[in-house]
Amino acid sequence: MSFESSCDETSVAIIEDGEKILSNVVATQINSHKRFGGVVPEVASRHHIEQITICVEDAMKQADVSYDDIDAIAVTYGPGLVGALLIGVTAAKTIAWAHNIPLIPVNHIAGHILASRFVTKINYPALALVVSGGHTELVLMKEEGDFKIIGETRDDAAGEAYDKVGRVLGINYPAGPKVDAMAAEGKDAFDFPRAMEKEDNFDFSFSGLKSAFLNTTHHADQIHEELDKNDLAASFQSAVVDVLVDKTTRALQDYPVSQLILAGGVAANKGLRSALEEAIDKIDTTELIKVPNKLCGDNAAMIGAAGYVMAKKNVFAGVDLNADPSLEFDLLEDEE
Repeated sequence: MSFESSCDETSVAIIEDGEKILSNVVATQINSHKRFGGVVPEVASRHHIEQITICVEDAMKQADVSYDDIDAIAVTYGPGLVGALLIGVTAAKTIAWAHNIPLIPVNHIAGHILASRFVTKINYPALALVVSGGHTELVLMKEEGDFKIIGETRDDAAGEAYDKVGRVLGINYPAGPKVDAMAAEGKDAFDFPRAMEKEDNFDFSFSGLKSAFLNTTHHADQIHEELDKNDLAASFQSAVVDVLVDKTTRALQDYPVSQLILAGGVAANKGLRSALEEAIDKIDTTELIKVPNKLCGDNAAMIGAAGYVMAKKNVFAGVDLNADPSLEFDLLEDEE
C-alpha cells in the first residue's frame, strides 16, 4: 500500500512487486484551487483530511485485498507542503502501527522517476529529467535506489513558470496543458531568452524568461497592441523546451547512460515529449523512457514503485517518521 499527499492530490494505491498496479485512487483538488490561481496549503490540507480514509477504502476494494495481504506501506514524506505531507504520513503510520506492517519513507521525486518501472525495467546507470510544478532537475542514478542531482533550477521550476504565464494569458490553474495546446497552434514569433543555455553546467533558470514574457505583454498593453496569444504560448514553450532538451543532451555526453527517463507533471507536455524524442533519436546508445501521462501527475502508484526499491535497500522508518518539506537529493559534486 502506498500514500501520496505532498500537494493537491490525495492518492492511495496497492502495488504488487513494485511494478503492477492493482489500484491507484487519486482524489484531485484542482477545482478547489482554481479560484485562487494556485494551490493554497491550508485548503489542500483540509481536503487531504476529508479524502484520505475514503481513498484507502476505495484502493483496497478495487484491489480486492485486506490488511493481511499488505506486506509494507510506503508514504511520501517530502518534499512538498508540510501540512499536506503530514496527513499522508500520519495515515500511513497509523495503519502500519495498527496492523504491525513495515513502513517505508519515500522521496516524492524518487516516486516520479521510478514510475518508469511501470513501463520497463530500468537499466543502470540511468539519467532522469524531472520536470514538474515545483521541481526541474537532472538526476543521475548509478545504481538502483541511488539518486544524485547533476543539474537543477536556480529559481522557478518549469511548471511554476507555466502557471504564471498562464495567468497572463487568462488561463485558469493549472495552466500547463492549455499553454501546451495553444503553443501547438502558434509559432515562435517573440524569440524569448534561453537562460543559462551556454553556461558550462546543467542548471536551469526560468525567472528571466517569465520576466521577458511579462515585459512583452505589459508593453503591448501600454501601447494598445494586441498580441497573438497562441504565438506567445508557442514562444514561451519553445524557450522552455529548448533549454531542457539542450541541457539534457549535453548531460548525456558527460554521463553516458543507456536510458533517459522523462518524469514529472510537465513530462506530459506534448511539445517537450516531441522535442526530446527527436533529440534522443540521434543518440543511438540511449533509450528514452517516458512515464505514461496518467502517471506523470502526483499519484500513489509511483510511491509504491519507489517504496519497493527502498525496501530492497532495507530503508524503513518507525512511528517517529515526520514530514520533511525541504527533502532533496544530494548533489553529485557533494559525493565526489
